[in-house]
Amino acid sequence: MKSSLVALILAAVALAQPVPKSWTDTDTGHRIVRLTDEPGSASLYFNQNGYTADGKSLVYTTPNGISVLDLEKREARQVVQGRVRLIDAGRKTPRVYYSRDGALFWTNTATNETKKIGDLPPRGSIATVNADETLLAGTYIENSQQAPYAPNNNQSQGHPLDQPKNKGQMMEERWASRLPMAMFTMRIDTGEIKIIHKANDWLNHLLFSPTDPALLMFCHEGPWHKVDRIWSIRTDGTQLTKIHTRTMAMEIFGHEFWSTTGADIWYDLQTPRGEDFWLARYNIASGARTWYHLQRDEWSIHFNVSKDGKLLCGDGGDPGQVAKAKNGQWIYLFRPEDRNDQGLKDPRFIQTGVLRAEKLVNMAKHQYRLEPNVSFTPDQKWVVFRSNMFGDTYVFAVEVAK
Repeated sequence: MKSSLVALILAAVALAQPVPKSWTDTDTGHRIVRLTDEPGSASLYFNQNGYTADGKSLVYTTPNGISVLDLEKREARQVVQGRVRLIDAGRKTPRVYYSRDGALFWTNTATNETKKIGDLPPRGSIATVNADETLLAGTYIENSQQAPYAPNNNQSQGHPLDQPKNKGQMMEERWASRLPMAMFTMRIDTGEIKIIHKANDWLNHLLFSPTDPALLMFCHEGPWHKVDRIWSIRTDGTQLTKIHTRTMAMEIFGHEFWSTTGADIWYDLQTPRGEDFWLARYNIASGARTWYHLQRDEWSIHFNVSKDGKLLCGDGGDPGQVAKAKNGQWIYLFRPEDRNDQGLKDPRFIQTGVLRAEKLVNMAKHQYRLEPNVSFTPDQKWVVFRSNMFGDTYVFAVEVAK
C-alpha cells in the first residue's frame, strides 16, 4: 500500500517538473526540441498539410485556437481564436482553412484577414483543400439517421486526439450500418457545393493531391480486413479508381498519403494482418508498384515522406497495436533501398525493396492512445511529432542529422 502511494507521489512529482525545451536522446544521439509552449497543443494529422506555403512556418492547434510557429526563429503567434477544427494550411497562399459552428472559413496568417466560405450540409464535414486553393472536399450522410460515434482522425484539439477505447466496436458498427453518403466539393470563392460521388460505403479520409487540383484520394472506411480501402476520383466525378486489390484473406492496407510531388500514393500494407509488414508505393501515371519490407518492431501507425522522396519516417507503436511489437515505441527514420536482384524484368511485377531503419526518439514514456503523427519539415532537417511523454501534449521535433 505504501509503495503504491510512493509511486503515485513520484509520478506526480515527475509530471510537475518543467518540460525541457531541448535535449539529446541518450538512446539515439539525436537532438529533440519542444516547439510549442501551450499544454494541449498539437501538430496536425500525418497526412494534412501543416506547413505554410512558403515552408517557413508550422501550423498547429491549441485548446484556444490555431497558431503558427516560425520554424527558424521558434516564435509563435495565434492567428485564430476559439474552438475550431483545422483542416489544412494552404499550399498556394498564407491561409489556414478551418470549420467552426457548421461553417467553413479561411484566415490569412500574414494579415489576419478572415472570410467565411460557406455553410456545411447537415451531418457534413470538410476534410481537405486542393493544390490551387479553389476547392474544398468533404462528405455528408444523406438521411436523418444518426451514425454511431466515429472519431475523425483530422480532429486536432487537445484530448479529443486520443483514440477511444471502443474504437474497434465503433468501426464495425459504423461500417455495417451502410448509411447513404455523398462526397462533395465546395468552391472556396463562392461556397457552391457540388456532389461528385454517392455510395453506401463509409467514405472517409479525403485527401487532395498536393499538385493536381482536380485529383482526390479517399477511402472506404471500416475494419481494414473487410474493406477495399484506397480509391481516387476526379473532381468532376470521373475516373473512380481502386488503388489496391486484396489478394489474400486478412490482407490489410491503409493510412494512405501522397508523395509531395503528387506522383505516388504510399500506404501501410500487411500480408496478412499483423504478420508481414510493407510500406507500399503506387505510381499514379504508370501504375507501377513497389513494396518496401520492414521488421515487426519498425512498423509504425503512420509513415511520411520527405520532400525529395529519399527519406521516410514513422511514429512506431506500442504492444497494443496491430504489429504487437515488443520494442516498437520509437520515432523512426527510414532509408528506402530498392532491390537490384529482381530476376525477370517484367513491368507487371511488383518491385520490392526494404526500409533501413534508424531510431530517432525513444517513445517509451509516450501513451500511444495519442498517435504521434510524424511529418518532415519542408527543409527535411527535422521530423515533427506530437507527444504526451511529459503528461500534457506538446509538439516536438527531432533533428534528422546527429
